[in-house]
Amino acid sequence: MQEDAIPVILRGSNDVIIAAATATGKTEAAFLPICTRIASGKHGGLHALDVSPLKALINDQYDRLLRLCEHLEIPVHRWHGDVAAKKKHQLLDDPAGVLLITPESLEALFVLRGTTMPRLFGVLEYVVIDELHSFLGNERGRQLQSLLHRVEEAAGRRVPRVGLSATLGDMGLAADFLRPGEADAYGRSDISRSLLLKSAMLEKHSLINKIKGETVKVKGDIRNLSRQNVELYADLLRRLADKDRVPNEFWPHHGSLAKELREHVEDKLKDTMRPVTAVCTSTLELGIDIGSVKSVAQIGAPPSVASLRQRLGRSGRRKGEAAILRVYVQEEEITSATAPQDALRAELVQTVAMVNLLLSGWCEPSLHGQLHLSTLVQQLLSLIAQHGGVTALRAWQQLCEAGPFRDVDQPMFASLLRSLARRDLLEQAPDGALLLGLKGERMVNHYSFYAAFSTPDEYRLVSDGKPLGSLPITHPVIAGMYLIFAGRRWRVCSVDAGQRLIVLAPAHAGRVPRFGGGSGVVHDRVRQEMLAIYQETSLPAYVDACAQSLLGEGRGTFAQHMLSERRILEHGRATLLFCWMGDRVMDTVMLQLLAKGLAAERDGICVALQGVSGPELVRHLRDLAHDGPPDPFRLAAAVRNKVVEKHDWCLDEPLLCAEYAARSLDTDGAWRAVTATLAAGGG
Repeated sequence: MQEDAIPVILRGSNDVIIAAATATGKTEAAFLPICTRIASGKHGGLHALDVSPLKALINDQYDRLLRLCEHLEIPVHRWHGDVAAKKKHQLLDDPAGVLLITPESLEALFVLRGTTMPRLFGVLEYVVIDELHSFLGNERGRQLQSLLHRVEEAAGRRVPRVGLSATLGDMGLAADFLRPGEADAYGRSDISRSLLLKSAMLEKHSLINKIKGETVKVKGDIRNLSRQNVELYADLLRRLADKDRVPNEFWPHHGSLAKELREHVEDKLKDTMRPVTAVCTSTLELGIDIGSVKSVAQIGAPPSVASLRQRLGRSGRRKGEAAILRVYVQEEEITSATAPQDALRAELVQTVAMVNLLLSGWCEPSLHGQLHLSTLVQQLLSLIAQHGGVTALRAWQQLCEAGPFRDVDQPMFASLLRSLARRDLLEQAPDGALLLGLKGERMVNHYSFYAAFSTPDEYRLVSDGKPLGSLPITHPVIAGMYLIFAGRRWRVCSVDAGQRLIVLAPAHAGRVPRFGGGSGVVHDRVRQEMLAIYQETSLPAYVDACAQSLLGEGRGTFAQHMLSERRILEHGRATLLFCWMGDRVMDTVMLQLLAKGLAAERDGICVALQGVSGPELVRHLRDLAHDGPPDPFRLAAAVRNKVVEKHDWCLDEPLLCAEYAARSLDTDGAWRAVTATLAAGGG
């Protein structure tokens, strides 16, 4: 891989993507030729810009590049929130060598030191994007694309870009991300890895006992969880160690911990003298050097195949060792009252489907056609701050026509400007220049402005004026739907997106899903692989005896309800619709049925309809099939919780509908799913 990459990068004319397994030397493949070119030059200045997603990754790469550059007299700088102001001023006073930076810090440079950008990037020769996959298809990625375009605007020329990743599905899409609209030649993909995967299925309440049995065999183990569960499992495991009077080997690691605590865990992982288990979120998923990890444990279905692949790559880094992944999934005991969608053992089957796709080399492609209006708002305000003002035409040309927001035409951009002006985020001077409004200045001058992303907002749940608690809501919520919270069933009376408030009323009949934050948007390909697994009889070699038994139960339920021949199933007062498609398609179908006045809601792998018979549902689906793909904007207008991304609150309702439709709905896929359901025999 290095032999292929070095001559291409050394020429300094092409964009390059290096996709190879973790710990195979991608950093050296990029920086050996970059440093060679810098060292052979005759002039000073900043020659290479390395953009990384995490401060911890920058610190790790900084140490590696210092060792690489120490005899070449090439300065190496890092820039993020933990770097002293004195170090930053030294770089600004005398730009030279290599700079490692996060997208947020690069944004801050443009906002706070906009007039110095041409001088800072005047002789720039390379831009390196580390962990390229982590930027694909999200707001942070669109921000990075815009920033890279603005870097080239400041430099006054095209600067070659080098993307590094261990997890890429579609190389063409990755190349298009690296240089939007003109994917350049990219290097060969060399992703090969010996894999040894073991899936352990856990009975309810037996998780800790099972983990306890594993710890005597596992050294340097990483477990990927939510922050809440990280603390839960770390505490339980620590208490088990205390009970058995053995040294504690279990340490939590997540983004909310202080820097010193995180680095303490990372140092322990690098210490090969004693075994250690890091119970963590995705914070250790990226390419931070944490030593030789023996195995990785994933608790619960992974959020995506790409994430699973990245996590697997953290282990098996010793020569001759295989990468080991252990997957733990909790399943409820099946009783006579268990609903079919639960008896299908969907979480287990989804995990098996993702492992199968991982082994086949497939990863989720990035989503095309998204508008990213939230990030466009940020980049527009940042551009105004950088230059002290900019004309509307110039802003549209730089950000949309030539930049990454190419799906935003001039009429939509004009609507966006009016929306921001109504909120006092910008104003127009007599000469036509766009300036920051009073609220815009306050927003841009706050440190939180530099990040394009935000965490999902929690909605307050209230019934009869009494607060019930709060819940992160990621699926569309409409009055008339149902959810379960605090062990009780509720009907949604109203949704106030501005106040983040959902008013509930008690409900009694039927069964509805638990509604909260999910583990990620499931792709169509994953659900199609799940359907294939249900229809097969063979057992994956990596699945243990308990998982084999539970997989057999899921397949038995699938056969019992003849789901190979039909996709509509009546169960009690509910009718279940199995589309075997991803979350965007299923959410779109659900919204179509809600628009017809039906009580529809997402329930795991199906759409559940209360008080609707199978024949009635078939009639409604025939109407939907006859009408063709639905109007996505009309569907989006019915959703009240459309404010998802950081600056969505700045958008007027038509823009918000356009943004939500592009981000969350798949109307063509929904129409195909409906017609396929009818072709499969309906009920």
